[in-house]
Amino acid sequence: MLKWALIFLVISLISGFLGFSGVSAATATIARVLFFIAIVIFLIFLVLAFMAGSAVL
Repeated sequence: MLKWALIFLVISLISGFLGFSGVSAATATIARVLFFIAIVIFLIFLVLAFMAGSAVL
């Protein structure tokens, strides 16, 4: 998912450089949403890993 966020970020930067402000804003929003979803999933898995690690000990 982080890969897709980076792809949309690059598309946003290129389209912003070329003057397509509508496309740039839309892809920047998609990249931001995907990035925050990836962070939330990472934090959930991090908490689950700590809980599983403490259960083994």
